Amino acid sequence: MAFLQQLFGMIGDLTWGWSLVPFLVIFGLFFTIATRFVQFENFTRMFKVLFSKKSPDAEGISGREALLLSVGGRVGGGNIAGVAVAITLGGPGAVFWMWMIALVGMATSLVECSLAQLFKRADGNGEFRGGPAHTIMYGLGRDYKWLASIYAVCLAVSFALGFNAFQGNTVAGAALDSLGIDRIWTGIFLAVVAGQIVFGGIRRIAKVADVIVPVMAVGYLAMAILVMLMHIGQLPHVFMSIVENAFGIKQAVGGGMGTALVHGLRRGLFSNEAGLGSAPNVAATATVPHPIAQGITQSLSVFIDTILICSCTAFIILLADVYVPGAQAIDGVVLTQQSLVSHFGVWTQYFLTFAILLFAFSSIIYNYYLGENALTFLTQSPAAVNLLRLAVVGVVFLGAVAPGATAVFFFSDPLMGILAVVNLLAMIMLFPTLTRILADYRKQRSQGIETPVFDPNRFKDLDIDPLAWENAAALPCENEEPERFGDAVAGAEGL
Repeated sequence: MAFLQQLFGMIGDLTWGWSLVPFLVIFGLFFTIATRFVQFENFTRMFKVLFSKKSPDAEGISGREALLLSVGGRVGGGNIAGVAVAITLGGPGAVFWMWMIALVGMATSLVECSLAQLFKRADGNGEFRGGPAHTIMYGLGRDYKWLASIYAVCLAVSFALGFNAFQGNTVAGAALDSLGIDRIWTGIFLAVVAGQIVFGGIRRIAKVADVIVPVMAVGYLAMAILVMLMHIGQLPHVFMSIVENAFGIKQAVGGGMGTALVHGLRRGLFSNEAGLGSAPNVAATATVPHPIAQGITQSLSVFIDTILICSCTAFIILLADVYVPGAQAIDGVVLTQQSLVSHFGVWTQYFLTFAILLFAFSSIIYNYYLGENALTFLTQSPAAVNLLRLAVVGVVFLGAVAPGATAVFFFSDPLMGILAVVNLLAMIMLFPTLTRILADYRKQRSQGIETPVFDPNRFKDLDIDPLAWENAAALPCENEEPERFGDAVAGAEGL
């Protein structure tokens, strides 16, 4: 065991320790500039998917459902505890750099999710499978199947097993501390509910996410807005403090700008997962008319996670009188909890526990699906999928009732580092392909087509599954009324 810990510790040092964060930042800037700031070009357009309605006779997962499932996975305990830790260690300036990496990460997410859509495969049941493993195999060629398989194994082990153990531990710990509920009861509850959902497949998972994610996001956002309204006179000072600390004009912690930069970037990257290759597995399940359409939608999930939800925690803390710059670090959840109590009273600790429950639970079902998607790439055995489902339910229960057991999953972070390195390499190698489909999307938009439609016949040199796009022209635009679909399709056919 000691040897394995040393081995994975070395892997973690080689990835997260010194190289991965700079690479994610550099690649994010490259994707932003090379795509001509595509995330800002389509900024208003990406919000329209939130108000879209799925056609009653449509099969598969809608773009909105895929968005909310990915938001549910990105938004977790890190948005509550992790932001607090970043502020404690990096000062208020960490928030500024967290915002900056989110704006850049929106382009990274668009690239990886659009590629996942492009190379997705129909599974014969009206659903799709895709993600970096499929992108590598079908985008780079079958000679790279070994690399895709490494990615799939790391994804299944780290997310479905390791991270779900930690999520179970987070919920059980919060329930014990604030409500006095014994860990075993929380573990039983999580295991039973998680089992009901994961055994229902991706459609049930998407439907659950479509309900709980808006509830948790809107509820937490509303609480933060109320805090800002209560302290509206202090907001200019807080914004000034964030900017001044970000550039070292006024140091809140030792290390000044460098410390704020490091902790802000790391928190933003860990939170929104842009470039890590996790969200594309969900993005590929969506039934959309064009790959870029889902890429734009997934950019929004980065915005929601970091610019909105992480900022909620930041303002809750910075507008309270609990946080003391430069003071000894305390547990992140405790700092956020104490800040809420200072604003509204003791009852808010129960609200925070409920928020953590929803955040963690949405992450559990998201993590499970990533594992299932990876497993189906490796084998088509239904027995293997059912075994994974049982393992996930067991791991969630184990993490909840035996907090020390999470130490067994020390390999999760290093494996995620491997995922990110492999995913970034694939993105760079396939970036010319991304620019081709982005040009196709922009060309149709410039010709007045509100809903660009992807035609695989224009890209016959690529290994694209025609069954995955055979109904693309018949799909509705997610922000239009049905009677306008025909005009858009007719325009696309005239290209």
